[in-house]
Amino acid sequence: MHTTPFLAAVVQFEPMLGAKSSNIDQLLILVEEAAQKGAKLITTPEMATTGYCWYDREEIAPMVETIPGESTARFYELAQRYQCYIVLGMPEVDIETSLYYNSAALIGPDGIIGCHRKSHPFIAEPKWAAAGEDHKVFDTPLGRIGLLVCMDIQFPETATLLALEKVDVICHISNWLMERTPAPFWINRAVENSCYLLESNRWGLERGVKFSGGSCIIEPDGNIAAVIDDGDGIAYAEIDINRSRQGQVLGQPVFQQRRPECYPLLMSDSFLWNPQKFFGLYGNKPLPDGKKSLISVAQFSPADNVDANLVKIINITESLVQKSSSELIVFPELALTGDYSRGHNAQDRQSEAIIILTKLAMKLRVYLVIGLSEKQDGKLYNSQMLFGPQGIEGSYHQIHLAIEQQSWATAGNEWQTFDTPVGRIGLLLGNDALFPESSRILALMGCDIIACSAALKKGFTGEHLGSNVLQNYPIPMGADPIHWHLFRTRAGENNVYFVFANTIDSENKNGGYSGIFGPETFTFPRSERILWQEEDYTSQQIDTHSLPESAYPTNVVRRKDMLTMRHPSYYKPLIKKQIRS
Repeated sequence: MHTTPFLAAVVQFEPMLGAKSSNIDQLLILVEEAAQKGAKLITTPEMATTGYCWYDREEIAPMVETIPGESTARFYELAQRYQCYIVLGMPEVDIETSLYYNSAALIGPDGIIGCHRKSHPFIAEPKWAAAGEDHKVFDTPLGRIGLLVCMDIQFPETATLLALEKVDVICHISNWLMERTPAPFWINRAVENSCYLLESNRWGLERGVKFSGGSCIIEPDGNIAAVIDDGDGIAYAEIDINRSRQGQVLGQPVFQQRRPECYPLLMSDSFLWNPQKFFGLYGNKPLPDGKKSLISVAQFSPADNVDANLVKIINITESLVQKSSSELIVFPELALTGDYSRGHNAQDRQSEAIIILTKLAMKLRVYLVIGLSEKQDGKLYNSQMLFGPQGIEGSYHQIHLAIEQQSWATAGNEWQTFDTPVGRIGLLLGNDALFPESSRILALMGCDIIACSAALKKGFTGEHLGSNVLQNYPIPMGADPIHWHLFRTRAGENNVYFVFANTIDSENKNGGYSGIFGPETFTFPRSERILWQEEDYTSQQIDTHSLPESAYPTNVVRRKDMLTMRHPSYYKPLIKKQIRS
């Protein structure tokens, strides 16, 4: 297969609603311009031929057409002439069923290669469009290409399905809105799947809806290789699919580390039913009532000395509880033992340090999540232990072992959640959090809070220099040094509070950026606290309860809108034992 780098182009365009002929004429000019400059893979925005904001089937009926059809034939002529590949966003009609779809067609020099029908429609589309069902990867001489349309990408399962089929480039076409772009969701999907992402977004105003622009080319490490802020235009960058095929995320070979035998819950539709009734059915494990609480995250560099780390944990805990009445404090990975690659400081439940921490939590009436190497039944684990007012609540053993831990630690095989007055808490450790499956499963188990203890060095944040796209207040437009944070996106895509406690290496500028992230992606100003790259701690008020008189959850962490909109019937490949090499 072709592995020589090639030039790719993303087209940003503002179609006029209903002006199909004019839109196509202008798109052809832009696509041909890209082809003339040598681009071999060219994308156009979602619904680029017709515009987006349609009232209903009757209104859009004159615009829909088949694939292949008249519109794709015009772009095929360009693909054939310039020996390139074009992704065209358009409304499609299925002749056999008369159903309409929001579709992306992949057109090559020999005709239609494939089509993706948007599988997760946005709020306006059920008025006229059906949901598609397949997530396919298409072989081309350029490499393996996958297609996603707009809101598809907000569900990590869709991109992972493509990654498991060894995708090299995801072509994501969109009509993105309500935030500054390049959107964090886009960057997450490139990074966590170790692939390129070509993003063609529209811009402009249509029926009162403001679209965000920001079309871009994202590399497998999350770097934005090229971007258009506002207006019609084309961004170009080189694609080297050898980078996609490394299959690494933050230096970890994640596709070899997947644990599909631990993922059956991904097929669950937990939030299809009223969660206030679903959880606790037959009296089994009802959700805790929840409440407003103050929770905290601590960031420091653990020493290779249990006593020194213990003193630091005690001092931070006493300060946060006595000064601010914090009820939950999350500490970094191996915060107590500090032996990231050896496990020689491992503790068991009879160890003096564990007894001291148990007494501390009971005395101060606080919940503590602390990372450590743990001895249990003759084995060593990379663990988190949850201490609380009743003593040791339990522990979690890391399921996805990082390379550094595989020489000494045994992998766990059971997800752990704990019910507290603060809410239902799920535990995750460092490398686990690179797998979207991990957070998703804990959310499906009803977690309000995911407490993630980590020792990640870098590569999970990104800045934004600012945008000229006018946004309604309070959506930000200015520069932001942490526009993208992988774990902020984890919180939003699962409607949970994500507490990320990372280690810090101030001397080498590694690690840090711990934070407490709120459960809604498109709510501004964000409900969050972020630390920088020094030893520190911070707190945030959260709310995990719903109005008691309501028969249905009034709080998004209990309602979990993003989980309600999943299509788990599509996701079966995620739980099959397969490795992307």
